[in-house]
Amino acid sequence: MEALKPSGFEGFGEIPADWEVTKMAFTFSFGKGLSITKEDLQDEGVPSITYGDIHSRFGFQINPEVDEVRCVDHRYLKSGRTALLQFGDFIFADTSEDIAGSGDFTHLNNHAPAFAGYHTITARAKRELDVRFVAYLFDSEPFRNQIRNSVSGVKVFSITQTILKNAKLLLPPMPEQQAIAALLDDCCGQVDSMMADLERQVELLQQYKKALITETVTKGLDKNAPMKDSGIEWLGEIPKHWEVKKIKYCTEKIGSGKTPLGGAEIYDSEGVIFIRSQNVYDDGLRLEDVVFINESIDRSMMSTRVRQGDVLFNITGASIGRCCIYDIAERANVNQHVCIIRTNRTVLIPDYLRYALNSSLGQTQVYICQMGGNRESVTFEKLGLFAIPLMSVDEQNVIVQYLDNACGKANDIIAEKQKAIETMRQYKQSLIYEYVTGKKRIAH
Repeated sequence: MEALKPSGFEGFGEIPADWEVTKMAFTFSFGKGLSITKEDLQDEGVPSITYGDIHSRFGFQINPEVDEVRCVDHRYLKSGRTALLQFGDFIFADTSEDIAGSGDFTHLNNHAPAFAGYHTITARAKRELDVRFVAYLFDSEPFRNQIRNSVSGVKVFSITQTILKNAKLLLPPMPEQQAIAALLDDCCGQVDSMMADLERQVELLQQYKKALITETVTKGLDKNAPMKDSGIEWLGEIPKHWEVKKIKYCTEKIGSGKTPLGGAEIYDSEGVIFIRSQNVYDDGLRLEDVVFINESIDRSMMSTRVRQGDVLFNITGASIGRCCIYDIAERANVNQHVCIIRTNRTVLIPDYLRYALNSSLGQTQVYICQMGGNRESVTFEKLGLFAIPLMSVDEQNVIVQYLDNACGKANDIIAEKQKAIETMRQYKQSLIYEYVTGKKRIAH
């Protein structure tokens, strides 16, 4: 039997007797990224790793010589030296939009000059450590839960140096760190390869859906139908009996919501559903992280109340252009990032509009609006000017039924593949947990 000892930390449980429990404060020195904004980034210069890179693209590790990263001017090599990174340095995002992303990090995997960018915290080892082992430790659930349980915020969660300094580390002797890192590199590399293959398959299916929707809402289902010029260059020809209309002429209401004064304090754990942009996806509403407002606040926002069958369209931020139908009977309201489109159903049915906006047709018009003004938003007035091919309500219903069936089959396949990806992700996490906490040992 191997000798074990209590770790003193519930997340780690019992650990091998020769392993050390310490705090990050005793093991790392800390700093922060450059005090810059997105406007300071450019295509050439010295790579700068921002919190957005960490959250969305280069979690766990980054090599700016291979990975595409925005840059800052070379003058920062003099004025921003404290944010200059060394090989093996860790970079944590200092904010997250959700609890799950709290503790997201990457580590620098090359020796070329690079900076920690805005909204980041840097951690540099003060003693000899195997960087890869520590990266796997930082990626483990026990470590991440320390961060998640310490952050503060509701809409945005803040990760501070103090939180990181107080986080506990579990360190085996150096040879075992190296052996664990090598084993996990091999095993996790194989899992990552299989996950990447499945993710490519999902992406191809998503592209197929988008192409199918676009072809159907712009050309129809009758391949022999006579065609005519739509009069719009990026739309091309449409069936001769169709017309092109602006959305505002086919609707009873187009308007964005609002967030009442009071910030995060307005949110309740129950009450009236309050829909934010992060709840709106092309495949429907995601209500697992929905917030609520109380009855009195909802009554003060009658003009932005949602009805069943309304189309909800994200008009700002990274999710701009995503839209879905509000298809539940419960009362709800929306914030200022979500636009409510209430169609005149004698002219335009909601599900046809949803498909049209989720097609390349809708995305092209979002892009045109952004090129002509604010790159991060589309006003609801501009949305009303979006053009869509229009046909009889009966033909709209036929198109919707066809796309519901075809996309439903594709969605079933996508769901199976995403389930397999999640199973592999959980397996990878369990593998990391077992080795970085000493539940499984390897010869070294």
